[in-house]
Amino acid sequence: MRVLIVEDEPYMAEAIRDGLRLEAIAADLAGDGGTALEMLGANSYDIAVLDRDIPGPSGDEVAKRIVASASGMPILMLTAADRLDDKASGFGLGADDYLTKPFELKELVLRLRALDRRRAHSRPPVREIAGLRLDPFRREVYRDGRYVALTRKQFAVLEILVTAEGGVVSAEALLERGWDANADPFTNAVRITVSALRKRLGEPWIIATVPGVGYRIAAQPEARGTRGDRG
Repeated sequence: MRVLIVEDEPYMAEAIRDGLRLEAIAADLAGDGGTALEMLGANSYDIAVLDRDIPGPSGDEVAKRIVASASGMPILMLTAADRLDDKASGFGLGADDYLTKPFELKELVLRLRALDRRRAHSRPPVREIAGLRLDPFRREVYRDGRYVALTRKQFAVLEILVTAEGGVVSAEALLERGWDANADPFTNAVRITVSALRKRLGEPWIIATVPGVGYRIAAQPEARGTRGDRG
């Protein structure tokens, strides 16, 4: 299990990290909301442990971003506030569990393992189409039995296209679902990512371009140089 600890008190954060490591739980630290969002975008985590009162984007805002990403990552909120209203607002933001300070490390470990078991029981299904095999839980992709290493963004785009089961997905929809709310609507990030994704998956191209409409997974992959090769 790998967790992200978002806590702005260095000594507490380091004590939590070191304690979790003794329990065979890998933990990374972020001391503010901005760093947390960067790390969430660059790495794969099983659970996020968020202090609500942190510099930069608050823990509440980080929680909103995680929920909006539809990653299914469980969120455990930490806070010194123990009022029922505070807990209710945290759960309303999408938190899966709540722990008030001070707390025993053993309780945190028990709650993390419970969240991990619950996450494992609700694993998304492995999807297969046109020789592609995509496992959302393990974040693995195979094409005709060959493992394909993808970046997080490439995986996100491919997952959206595979889930559409051959249906056309517009560039706008890919941008909305694969990027965060601050993405420039006029960016060419989708076209660049799809182009790089095609090269990673190899020939014949399996992602077809539907001119003026969007992209889809082609049931019959096209050879390079055909219209499916254009961004």
